[in-house]
Amino acid sequence: MAPLYHNKCGSEEELYNKEPDFGNKTRSLIFYLTPQFSMIAFATAIEPLRVANRILGHRAYRWKLVSADGEPVTASNGIALQVNESLPETRKSCLNSDKPDMIFVCSGINVENQVNKSLNGWLRECYNHGISIGGLCTATYILASAGLLAGKRCAIHWENIAGFSETFPRAEVYADLFEYDSNIYTCAGGTASLDMMLALINDDFGESVVNGVCEQALTDRVRNPHDRQRLPLRARLGVQNSKILTTIELMEANIAEPLSLVEIADHIGLSRRQIERLFNQHMGRSPARYYLEIRLDRARHLLMQSNMPIIETAVACGFISASHFSKCYRELYGRSPQQERNNNRQTQLDRAESDNEKIL
Repeated sequence: MAPLYHNKCGSEEELYNKEPDFGNKTRSLIFYLTPQFSMIAFATAIEPLRVANRILGHRAYRWKLVSADGEPVTASNGIALQVNESLPETRKSCLNSDKPDMIFVCSGINVENQVNKSLNGWLRECYNHGISIGGLCTATYILASAGLLAGKRCAIHWENIAGFSETFPRAEVYADLFEYDSNIYTCAGGTASLDMMLALINDDFGESVVNGVCEQALTDRVRNPHDRQRLPLRARLGVQNSKILTTIELMEANIAEPLSLVEIADHIGLSRRQIERLFNQHMGRSPARYYLEIRLDRARHLLMQSNMPIIETAVACGFISASHFSKCYRELYGRSPQQERNNNRQTQLDRAESDNEKIL
């Protein structure tokens, strides 16, 4: 059987020791890594480019890694990566002889702590000079902080959608795998980075190269950008009853202004008593209790991923008062909303100190 591709170089080491072949189409990229970045989002973004280079036989994609200070950056899994240069060094050369085609910011947990004026200014400057800007995983938050996503479609990891929507109401965020709008690329992280990069490679070199990359990566298809991030409710909850699933979908779609059980019953064509019986039988709790837990789970994400005041968090999750919200939260989680936020901040500080000790 004929090979799917012909590798023109004897080895990958030879390929990367060669000077770039500017007679062929090339792209230069910068990956800016923030502390606690997502390793899976980064690896599944850069590896398809490496494989594409191998398939094409030349360095079609070139990249360098950048951090704020040029020091190694520790991912959320505890692994530290060396980088090529610091942000100030990159900023000096970025708009001159070493201008990149694309910049991808890669972040992970506690992304709100990684926002700073220097990074925001650099991203705006590059975007205004025609450089494509991308965000991997939660880095969509950083792009929005830089003012690049107002009125634009974007994607971010599903855990961060609630807090992101409240913080950046002008951004059009979707629970998609990835989005492209006005020279800005965003993806939800995880393996969605792979799908976004495959789409980029397809634009540059066509389907045959993408198929070769998929063969090497042992992936059997390129997902549509609008495929769902999360497992379907049926698989996630292990529930088969369509009426229960429709009810839960309605609950998840109406957090800030909760529907009454009568409204839900009218929508799905059952009586209130029938819904209560189904939930007690299949979910082990009343529909009202289940709905409350959904809203409190959303509130927990907001508390841990945003700086929204407690009262605004309460209102965003359908509570009419902070006191009632705190009472319900404490009953479910055993701590107040303020304690939850304080504990999360302390965990972030402890992790940051641990990462610094590892590097030193």
